Amino acid sequence: MANVLLEFKASAGDSEPQTRPVLFVGQLANLQQLNWTQVKGKLQPVVTKEIWQAALASLNPNPTDSCPLYLSFAAVAALPSRVSRHNSPSSAHFLTRLVRTCLPAGNNRCIVMVCEHSDVFASACAIARAFPLFTRRSASSRRTEKKHVTVEFVTVGQDSGPLEVSTLKCLASAADGVRLAARIVDAPCSEMNTDDFLKEIKAVGNELGITPTIIRGEELKQKGFGGIYGVGKAAQHPPALAVLSHTPSGATQAIAWVGKGIVYDTGGLSIKGKTTMPGMKRDCGGAAAILGAFKATVKQGFKDNLHAVFCLAENSVGPTATRPDDIHTLYSGKTVEINNTDAEGRLVLSDGVVYASKDLSADIILDMATLTGAQVMISEGSCDTEDWSNDAENSALSSHELIRLKKKFNHNNF
Repeated sequence: MANVLLEFKASAGDSEPQTRPVLFVGQLANLQQLNWTQVKGKLQPVVTKEIWQAALASLNPNPTDSCPLYLSFAAVAALPSRVSRHNSPSSAHFLTRLVRTCLPAGNNRCIVMVCEHSDVFASACAIARAFPLFTRRSASSRRTEKKHVTVEFVTVGQDSGPLEVSTLKCLASAADGVRLAARIVDAPCSEMNTDDFLKEIKAVGNELGITPTIIRGEELKQKGFGGIYGVGKAAQHPPALAVLSHTPSGATQAIAWVGKGIVYDTGGLSIKGKTTMPGMKRDCGGAAAILGAFKATVKQGFKDNLHAVFCLAENSVGPTATRPDDIHTLYSGKTVEINNTDAEGRLVLSDGVVYASKDLSADIILDMATLTGAQVMISEGSCDTEDWSNDAENSALSSHELIRLKKKFNHNNF
């Protein structure tokens, strides 16, 4: 998948399946709204209208289903028709899985995504995640040919019709950001330590014409970033706070995105077990996602000030590692007594969020992180009114991400 060129088009054009293998995918109700004239150019002469209709009739998604249309050259796949607590309205997680398993092989392939217009963005991001850029598989190193996948969206329901050029450019930028974030998260710490992550930040900055601000190592301690420094000081590669700032003329507000970038989380001296530590290379997912999103957003010409703040550290074990009972002074001036070194996310985020408020004068601050113990508190909130709850719920619906919410808040629960 690492050598795949992904392209979004309003129309992928007609081609026989033997020449360009094709996958039709969408919720069954949406697939059934397709006219034969909309699909025949990509299926004839080997797939007839009767075969197409029979394939749709055979689909019984529970939660998903698929049916081959012609040998291994054409297929149709159905997403879940109902939403559960495990997936969003666009069924994005299932879409990634279906594309990976059902898309026919070949060097030049086509995906026809059938959905409502409101699901286009989430579906494009989900498709992009099916084509990771990072791989170290032995066989992949011997493959040099580039593969091409064209994605065509057919929208149904309200606002149906071909996508505009501006929308396609937005989808391409978003897909590029998703694949960048996935590549960083997929890479092991031996190839994506804090030094390497800073190189990724500098590369994005160079592409956008932005010079990053970087504070790292002992300078963090000197300037009062006790959270980031305390978490990462035992690692071979020093911790860092990095900032990319987009400041266009005419901006009316400042927005800051703060990302947790723990390139590996052993748990520190409160060390994780052998079954819970594998996969902790993904603990930099918040910072990786913000880097990809920042790149995509700036390339789309965002008109307000936008700051991406990256809190980078490796929560390692060593002679200088933070101990339970140690006390750190955070950038806010508050002191924190450590009772669990595996609760490091809130420490680095605290420094990043306060920096965004004090030094960047951000009007809006959003933090993104892979949290475990604290995620219920953050997603449910601890406030006195339902205003925050309603805003969070509306944001989740518009971004096609579900969120756990309590309609009744009680400070004693937290």
